[in-house]
Amino acid sequence: MDKVSFVIPCYRSELTLEGVVEEVRSAMEGLGEYGYEIVLINDCSPDHTLEVIRKICEKYDNITGVSLARNFGQHAALMAGFRHVTGDIIICLDDDGQTPAKEAGKFLDEIQAGRDVVYAKYSNKQHTAFRNFGSKVNEIMTRFMLGKPKELYISSYFAAKRFVIDEVIRYENSYPYVIGLVLRTTKNIGNVDVRHRQREVGHSGYTMKSLMGLWFNGFTAFSIQPLRFATMVGIFCAASGFLYGIYTIIKRLLNPAVPLGFSSLMSAVVFLGGMIMLMLGLIGEYVGRIYISLNNSPQYVIREVIGQKENADEQ
Repeated sequence: MDKVSFVIPCYRSELTLEGVVEEVRSAMEGLGEYGYEIVLINDCSPDHTLEVIRKICEKYDNITGVSLARNFGQHAALMAGFRHVTGDIIICLDDDGQTPAKEAGKFLDEIQAGRDVVYAKYSNKQHTAFRNFGSKVNEIMTRFMLGKPKELYISSYFAAKRFVIDEVIRYENSYPYVIGLVLRTTKNIGNVDVRHRQREVGHSGYTMKSLMGLWFNGFTAFSIQPLRFATMVGIFCAASGFLYGIYTIIKRLLNPAVPLGFSSLMSAVVFLGGMIMLMLGLIGEYVGRIYISLNNSPQYVIREVIGQKENADEQ
């Protein structure tokens, strides 16, 4: 009998988490051919999420709680959860109830049909305009920087075979980006249609700063396309400057009375100066991340483990 591990990163979910866990339990009761476990990762939530996790772990013996020492972000929390699962199939979903756990059977059917990874595809996405904008940018970034197929929809609700997760957790450097790790592991990825729910409590934990950090993780940790783009821009600017210089010389020879253009010169200087600073900043981003990785900055730090794993360690 295959075992399913549910990994749920938790942040500001004291009012929704119990409902999500109960929905997972209800869904798996209807799938009697599978065993299951749940791993809840508290990403140093400032509310009472940790107390709720303790309560849940005390109530059920197949649920493990992992509490991180500070807020490391959703992808780092997923990596922490992946290192505590024991199942043959891993399903990741959100803690806010918007990703319906009762539809987990769709993912399991696709996995059993031969897919290595299956992502939820939403036809009626209920996120805010800000989150939808962020998802759209992330879609473009993963397609052009990470080679994601255009027809593949990426979301936070997905299932993967154990060998995929085992390969993902081999990545031990800072700034994990789970989508990039999955895409470099396998191309046998599919979608299932899932109904996305309206958020009933609270608001998204993603801010513009956290979304920007996530995008930077994606295209600096798993792609050199930005550096190639910078090279192409440099070649274009150099060629444009050379051609413009020839044009200026010819124009001056044909009509010596033409005054030299101070405004056009300043425009060119400002444009090229801005491009140089942009490219230096991009290179600096890569160098900075290399420096942090060489200093062995951790993906996450676990403060404590609660429940099933804790009891196993004691034994």
